[in-house]
Amino acid sequence: MTTAAAGSPRTYQVRTYGCQMNVHDSERISGLLEQAGYLRAAEADDNPDVVVFNTCAVRENADNRLYGNLGHLRPVKDKHPGMQIAVGGCLAQKDRGDIVRKAPWVDVVFGTHNIGSLPVLLERARHNATAEVEILESLDVFPSTLPTRRESTYAGWVSISVGCNNTCTFCIVPSLRGKEKDRRPGDILSEVRALVDEGVLEVTLLGQNVNSYGVAFGDAGEPNWKRGGGQSAFAELLRACGDIDGLERVRFTSPHPKDFTDDVIAAMAETPNVCPSLHMPLQSGSDDVLKAMRRSYRSEKYLGIISKVRAAMPHAAITTDIIVGFPGETEADFQRTLDVVRESRFSSAFTFQYSKRPGTPAATMDGQIPKQVVQERYERLIATVEEITWAENKRLVGETLEVLVAVGEGRKDERTGRMSGRARDGRLVHFATGVAGANGQLGATGAAGANGQPGGAGALAGRIRPGDIVHTTVTYAAPHHLNADGEPLSHRRTRAGDAAEAGRSPRTPGVLLGLPTIGAPAAAPAPTTGCAAH
Repeated sequence: MTTAAAGSPRTYQVRTYGCQMNVHDSERISGLLEQAGYLRAAEADDNPDVVVFNTCAVRENADNRLYGNLGHLRPVKDKHPGMQIAVGGCLAQKDRGDIVRKAPWVDVVFGTHNIGSLPVLLERARHNATAEVEILESLDVFPSTLPTRRESTYAGWVSISVGCNNTCTFCIVPSLRGKEKDRRPGDILSEVRALVDEGVLEVTLLGQNVNSYGVAFGDAGEPNWKRGGGQSAFAELLRACGDIDGLERVRFTSPHPKDFTDDVIAAMAETPNVCPSLHMPLQSGSDDVLKAMRRSYRSEKYLGIISKVRAAMPHAAITTDIIVGFPGETEADFQRTLDVVRESRFSSAFTFQYSKRPGTPAATMDGQIPKQVVQERYERLIATVEEITWAENKRLVGETLEVLVAVGEGRKDERTGRMSGRARDGRLVHFATGVAGANGQLGATGAAGANGQPGGAGALAGRIRPGDIVHTTVTYAAPHHLNADGEPLSHRRTRAGDAAEAGRSPRTPGVLLGLPTIGAPAAAPAPTTGCAAH
C-alpha cells in the first residue's frame, strides 16, 4: 500500500538547508523527480509520498537539526505506509551509513556526487523494502546535465563549477564536494540562453570559487578567449554574458580574494548587465587568524581589492562573510576585524560564530574560544555592521532605483500594502503599489499608464507581478532594507512577469539518464510563444 491513490502519481517535497549550492541542487532534485513522474506536493501537505532532505554540514547544529526533523517525520511515516524519506547533500556525504543507523526509518541516503541516482534509489528501496545508501567519492555526472525545476520565473542559478581546491582549516566543503570541476563555457552560455528564452531576466553564476574558473581546462580544448590578452576565463565569461540579448542582470557568487584579479573588476565595470554588487568573503581582518584559517591573502590585499572595485564602480554594494571566535583569536585580532569592517563599508555581512566541525583541522586546534567570549564579540560585530549598513543605506534616500520585483522577500508586504524586490546592487527594496496599507488608505502610485501618462492613485494595484521591473524613489532606509513609499516612476511588464502570472516556471530539460518513471507519462507541453509551459 502506498500513500498515493492507485494509478495516481506519487507526490514529493524537498526540504533544503544551507548555501546557494544546495538551493540549486534542490532544483535539480525536483527536476529529476518530476521527469520521473512525481508531482510536487503543496507546502501544506503534511504527508507527501516522498520527503527529500537536502542537507548542509557547515554549521555545528546541522546534525541535530536533521535528526530532529527525521524524528518528527517518524510517526507521520508510521501512519502512511509507502511513504519514503531520502537524505542527500553534504551531511549525507559526511555521515553516510550512520544516518540509517541513527534513523532506520530513512529509505534512501545519497551524496553530493550522485544526485542523479535518486529516482533509481527510491524505486530500489521500494522494491527491496530496505534502505539504499549510495555515496560516491567523485562526481559521476555534472549536475547541470540533470533536469531542473526552477523556483523562480525571473532569476536563475547557473553552476559554472562544482567542488573546491582550497584548504581552509574551518571548512568541510572540499571533502564533501570534492575537487573543483569546471563546465565548458559553451555549456554554461547555452544554459543561460535557454533560461533567457523562457523569460528569465537575472542569472547568478554559481561556484565555490568562481574566479578560479578555467584553471583546470589546460591546453587541450582551452577556450579561445583564454589564450590571448592575459584575460582570465571568468572575466571573459562575464563579458560573454553581456552579449546575450534579453539578459538584464548578471551576478556571481562566491569569489575568493586570493584569485580575484583586475580583469574581473574591469569586466564587471565594462559589461552593462553585470550588476554593481560583489560578495567578497573576508572571514577575519586579522592576518594571524587568516594564516591560521589557511586563507592565502591578508587584510592589506583584501582592502586593496575593495578599493579597486570602488574606484571602478563607485556605487557598488559589497557584502561579505565574517567568522567570530576562530581558535586562537585574541581581542586584538577581533579589533582588527572591526577595523577592516569599518574601512570596507559593507552594505551587508553574513556573520557567524565559529562552529567546530569534526574532520576539519580547526576542530583540533589549540585555543578554542569560550562560548561566552564568542557571543560577546559576535554582538559587538553585529552592532558595528548594522551601524555601517544603516549609514550606507541612508545615503540612498532620495535616489531612484530599478527594482526587479520578487516574491517571498517581504514578510510584511500584505499588511503594509507594499511589494518587494532587489535593486541592481542587490539591496532589498519594499515599495508602494497603491493597494490598501495598514491604515486602510490607498497609496498613490502615479505610474505611467498605457499612453505614457502618469496614472492616478492605485493605478498599479494588482498589475505588478514578480519578474516585472519598477523604478521607484527611496524614502526611508533601515540597516537591512530600503522603503520607497512614494509614487513609482514607472512599471515595465516582462515575460518573466507573464510567466509568474500564468503560474509557469522555467525548466532546463537536461539529459534523461535511463531513469525509471512513476505513474502516467506527462503530457506533451502545448506550443507557447513566450516562456515554456509549466
